[in-house]
Parts: sequence; C-alpha cells; structure tokens
Amino acid sequence: GASLPLILDRMKIDPALAGGVVLTTITDVVGFFAFLGLAAYFYG
Repeated sequence: GASLPLILDRMKIDPALAGGVVLTTITDVVGFFAFLGLAAYFYG
C-alpha cells in the first residue's frame, strides 16, 4: 500500500488519481483468488 504511490510517481502517473483505483483492483483480485483457492481446497 505505501509503495504504490512511489511506483505510480516513477511512472509519471498522478498517485492521487490512480492510487485508489489500482489498490482497489489489486485487493479485489487477491480476494477473488483467495476465495477460489479456499473453494478448491474444500471441494477438491
């Protein structure tokens, strides 16, 4: 979370505008795959 604005700044992207969107996307993807992993563990 703390390194994301630094990475966006190096890529010449405004961290204030893109940070929330990117962090939300990463959180959603990680949660989705964690859910699929748990489902595969219990049902597989």
